[in-house]
Amino acid sequence: MIYVKILHIDIFLLYINITIQYLQFKIKNIMRLKSIFTNSFGILFSRVTGLGRDVLMASALGASVWSDMFFVAFKLPNLFRRIFAEGAFTQAFMPSFIASKHKGVFATAIFLRFLLFLIAFSLVITFFPEPITKLLAWGWNATLITKTSPLTAINFWYLDLIFIVTFLATLLQYKEHFATTAMSTALLNISMIAALWIYMKDEPKTVAYVLSFAVLIGGSLQVLAHLVALKKFNLHKILLGGWKYRKQKDVHEEKKHFNTLFLPGILGNSTPQISAFIDTILATFLMTGSVSYLFYANRVFQLPLAIIAIATATVLFPSVSKALKNNQEHIAYAHLDKAFWLLSFLLGAAMLGGILLAEPIVWLLFERGKFTSIETFKTVSVLQMYMIGLLPFGLAKLFSLFLYASHRHLKAAKIAVYSLVASVTSSLILMQFMGAAGLALAGSIGGWVLFIFTVREVGLERFTQMIKSKKSIYLLLFLTVMGIILYFFNLLLLQWIR
Repeated sequence: MIYVKILHIDIFLLYINITIQYLQFKIKNIMRLKSIFTNSFGILFSRVTGLGRDVLMASALGASVWSDMFFVAFKLPNLFRRIFAEGAFTQAFMPSFIASKHKGVFATAIFLRFLLFLIAFSLVITFFPEPITKLLAWGWNATLITKTSPLTAINFWYLDLIFIVTFLATLLQYKEHFATTAMSTALLNISMIAALWIYMKDEPKTVAYVLSFAVLIGGSLQVLAHLVALKKFNLHKILLGGWKYRKQKDVHEEKKHFNTLFLPGILGNSTPQISAFIDTILATFLMTGSVSYLFYANRVFQLPLAIIAIATATVLFPSVSKALKNNQEHIAYAHLDKAFWLLSFLLGAAMLGGILLAEPIVWLLFERGKFTSIETFKTVSVLQMYMIGLLPFGLAKLFSLFLYASHRHLKAAKIAVYSLVASVTSSLILMQFMGAAGLALAGSIGGWVLFIFTVREVGLERFTQMIKSKKSIYLLLFLTVMGIILYFFNLLLLQWIR
């Protein structure tokens, strides 16, 4: 009788334990979904202010020589920011930081190494800006290169500031805090909007220089916002402790492991950025304004990509990394399945909207001041070609989480090379017939190559199982109905605005 009671108690306790674990799992899922929407809202706010900035910029500079010059100068720090800071650094640092036995010492050592290198690099660019500017704009003559070089030197210091932001943001992500990073980009945009508002009526040269200094002010405000958040979560103690015990703890092997992830990660994360960088170079061989058409269209393209795909991937990355480290693959793939369908519906709708409503979108955002209807028509074709790649780029971002979280950075790098080769080859061919729109279409082709190879590496069988769901039928019906509605809505809008 006593044994039966003990057995009943054990069964009851087991039931309670399972129930608690289930509730914890559900609560974590709810909190994670909340984090995704919080992060999405923050990015949306930042992107909306970014669009506001671009609207004012289009009105002040149009698609002119000076707008091309500023975008070329701003392109370089953004290229390095996305490759080194937001891309390769975060995805190599996070798994290494989670696995580190001496987190503070490891974090401090990596931070100092990168910061000193970037300061040295920025000084070189400051004193010798012309060669790097020429690298950005091969098709420009010596006069344009000379005029653009000072802008390049000023804008490049933004990279140093944004690396500090990225490093602090990664620590905050470890604590699953995403709001500060998501919202902070708005500070850059607000700084540039203020500059444009004050100097809108000045000559284009003054506007370009004021914008460049506003970039540095915005970057400094981003750093300040992250320092406040770091203090709030007491993460500053990790860095202070890391500095204090840096000579007493050996993190040589951990830094070595970080290097093995970071170097392939540079290539793995660089496909869209290098492709866009090459497109900017190729656009300088096309008609004046081509660089600007690519910039304005890409800004619209980046809005749904950021608030849907990047926001989701950013929130999931720490959870997936921790799950794989603890050999809990079923949890990691459960996150993948839910996120896949969420992204498929949202990105699919955004892709159709961007293609079918391209002209009303560009008209609404940019057609005013020096940005005329001629610039609108040319930007529309570029935007439509970019939007073809929205779905594959977003889903590739999601699936690549598993490559980086499981330390398969080298595999991701090889896939990136395939994508880059496809994109550049297509660019050289399509630009001959389609101009700037051909460059955008080539980028989308590279996105599809990236998605296909990434899915194959993560697991084609698992992907096949996912799409065999009834949700695939719902997705096709949803996109069909959306396409019909948007097509006729576009006709109504065009009759009204034209």
